[in-house]
Amino acid sequence: MLCCDLKIINKLGLHARAATKLASAAGHYQCSIRIGKPDQSVDAKSIMSLMLLAASQGTDLSFEFDGPDELQAQQEIAQLLADYFGEGE
Repeated sequence: MLCCDLKIINKLGLHARAATKLASAAGHYQCSIRIGKPDQSVDAKSIMSLMLLAASQGTDLSFEFDGPDELQAQQEIAQLLADYFGEGE
């Protein structure tokens, strides 16, 4: 199992389009991916669950990757967040 903390840095936070991109990226992997705040953890492959996190810009989220392709999943998702979900800022 891999665990890491990543910050939501894009201006609009984890809004519908960003949640869709994150769930889509997570869905490409066999491993389970959980994302959460201290009081809440959700399945990263579920757009609705991601939206319920209401993660605005600056929110720190804990990520857990568990499965055969966890390293590749962690790398892609970390890059997606670092790239502002492809939104430029």
